[in-house]
Amino acid sequence: MAHVKRYWTIALSTCVIAVLLLTGCSAGSNNGGNSADNPAGAAAEGKETITLKFAFWGDTIEKKTVTEALKAFEAKHEGIKVEPLHIPSDYTTKITTMVAGNVAPDLGYMPAGTALAWAEDGKLLNLNPLIEADSDFRKEDYLDQVWYNWAPDKTLGMSTAVEGYGIMYNKDMLLEAGVELPPTKAADAWDWDKFLEVARKLTIDENGNNALSPNFDPKKIKQFGFQYDPYNMMAAVVSNEGNYLTPDGKGFGLAQPEAIEAIQKLADLMYKYHVSPTPLQTKSLPDMALQTKRVAITVSGNWGLQAFAEQDFNLGVGVLPKLKISNTLSDGAPTVIFGSTKHPKEAWLLYKWMADPESTLPLHAGGLWMPLKKEWYTNPELVAKWAKGNKAHPEGYVDAFMKQTMENGVRTPGFEVKNLAKISALVTPALDKVWTGKETAETALKAVEPQVQPLIQGYYGK
Repeated sequence: MAHVKRYWTIALSTCVIAVLLLTGCSAGSNNGGNSADNPAGAAAEGKETITLKFAFWGDTIEKKTVTEALKAFEAKHEGIKVEPLHIPSDYTTKITTMVAGNVAPDLGYMPAGTALAWAEDGKLLNLNPLIEADSDFRKEDYLDQVWYNWAPDKTLGMSTAVEGYGIMYNKDMLLEAGVELPPTKAADAWDWDKFLEVARKLTIDENGNNALSPNFDPKKIKQFGFQYDPYNMMAAVVSNEGNYLTPDGKGFGLAQPEAIEAIQKLADLMYKYHVSPTPLQTKSLPDMALQTKRVAITVSGNWGLQAFAEQDFNLGVGVLPKLKISNTLSDGAPTVIFGSTKHPKEAWLLYKWMADPESTLPLHAGGLWMPLKKEWYTNPELVAKWAKGNKAHPEGYVDAFMKQTMENGVRTPGFEVKNLAKISALVTPALDKVWTGKETAETALKAVEPQVQPLIQGYYGK
């Protein structure tokens, strides 16, 4: 969960900082004469060794795997060296400083919101010319949902990895309570009433009463049936056929009835039915709430499987409960090539290398990432390499996460909503009033709508 929270935190809190820090830098910071539309750049530099700098964040496992992948690239490409730049914290601020000082890396991770804004400002390469000139690369081999376009014919790149959402649970807790296990296929997804009934059965007070009992004491809850991070509200919103903006990109979608209903249902889990911890109650829960049986079911992206695989409990997975339709969120953060690179062709070679699941297989098999290539979702031999036969991918994963993300994944707002950082700076405090039980979703979102509306600029890439 912390993985994508990190993406969003970085994206929404540092995008404005990034813009401010870069103010004063010329939009044409693409030095070295390498236009974003001219990948020829340093193609002919003789046999002189070329050094590329690759910037990335991540925990120790990700650092190790990415560094090894970069080493493997060097071994395959004589004359190209790669300098890993692992930046575990304050990533965007540090990259922004590097860009402002004309010492940017050649390529690396970027939070989506910042990447789209920088691409629009000419600070990232448009990859379309490189793609079109590469007979070995077919854009259609990759999931449609992973591409970031800041204009109809401008592509800054793909997500670093696919991130899909589902539910994860302590199977023993559900079996002990005598409730059926969550479905793993979209066609069988629980509706909200069924999900709520299960969550109430799994919420137990200190006297042993569940939340369906008239004697249930909501002030002395020993075990919660469900837990979610408010960030994941968009999963419920899109399941109720709402979205962040209206489909035409002109209106505030979260103030529309579909979104308001979904957000209120999430708040009701905390303050009406008491089956999910409030933000204050969450602070007292241990990080390993599933393992310690303080929480039975949680919502997370697939990256959560990496941590759960290291814990000692019987992990199960399922598709998210649905409101109107069964779907999920598809999230990610792009890898980009910076406009200042002097070696666009070599950077493209490394870009392709890192987009190949084979290069970073431990991160996929370990549960942190999902592949970018379609074939890794459809070829049984490739699926077996990462999504089966290991602790990070329990029974049901292929249907609940892999197929659901590929077939019914809805992109998060970070992929396409313009001016998202400034809009979110207004929306987040409004939603905080909902998550703390101070206001209803309708009151909070309708109140902030007049302030949000002037900031709406539509969608990138349309």
